[in-house]
Amino acid sequence: MHKTILRGCCLLVLLALAACARPAAPGPGLGVRRGPQVIGHAGSGFFTPISPFNALPPSSLGGIRQALSRGADGVEIDLQLSRDSVPMLFHDEDLTNRTRAQGYISQHTAAELTRLKYTGGWPYDWLQHERVATLDELLTELAGRPGFPYLHLDLHEHDDANFAQPYARSPALVRAIGRVLRRHQVPPERLLILTQHEPSLRQLRRELPGAALGLEITDRFEERLQQAVAAQVEAVVLSKYVITPERVARAHARGLQVVVFGGRSKKAIQRLLGCRPDGIEVDNVPQLLSLLGRRGRPAEAVTQVHAGAPKDGPLR
Repeated sequence: MHKTILRGCCLLVLLALAACARPAAPGPGLGVRRGPQVIGHAGSGFFTPISPFNALPPSSLGGIRQALSRGADGVEIDLQLSRDSVPMLFHDEDLTNRTRAQGYISQHTAAELTRLKYTGGWPYDWLQHERVATLDELLTELAGRPGFPYLHLDLHEHDDANFAQPYARSPALVRAIGRVLRRHQVPPERLLILTQHEPSLRQLRRELPGAALGLEITDRFEERLQQAVAAQVEAVVLSKYVITPERVARAHARGLQVVVFGGRSKKAIQRLLGCRPDGIEVDNVPQLLSLLGRRGRPAEAVTQVHAGAPKDGPLR
């Protein structure tokens, strides 16, 4: 009898251990992993003097390479539309903030924009020689990697060049991004496309039916959460200033997954982790990976993706 009881106890322990080791089910945009998905915010973040020092511009090819080489699962990049309808990688609305040019992305052709060098002042420009790039250039480069990274595509649709109709070119931006993604045969399950402009979500659903969508929330959380539910998106993307554990729980209860953007210091990233989001677009990839105990390895190097597992959202 004692042997029977002992065997039963051993079986229970083994079952419990197996349950703990079982990875979460994958979904479009994140795949299987332990802990939140690690996404480089605008690549490797923004120009910063310390904690950590970063000499690479946001959404530059060099910044994206650096984030991926350090072990990020993917990158968040900012997209705007050139005058000749080419999706460009660029964060700021005004070119003056990051280059020596004047005006806005929408006022220049892609050929003009790709000749522009980023400027960050001293000492950054001693260490970086980045130029503005197109989405097409990025996807061409990523296609040569052994595994395609996850991409969070942040649509910058508000255009101050047209004060009367600042979102007039949004439909053209969505169409142009769809064309480029299809041409490069980007796996839809590797995409999370996010916007602050709720009307664009319906067009995105038609243009890219297999991609997960997210509504960005930087204020008015309750109102925007209701909009996300009504739009039937897969995720909400919260500012670090908006996220709380309670709000994450509220979004999860509505069937939405949660991404947060921001976080550079150890203390700030620990607070974000405490909110239990599904993904973090972080400004300090090495620090987040260290806190997760991943030592610079992408999630798929830690936990294998099970191709037959169910797909129940962009971040699981």
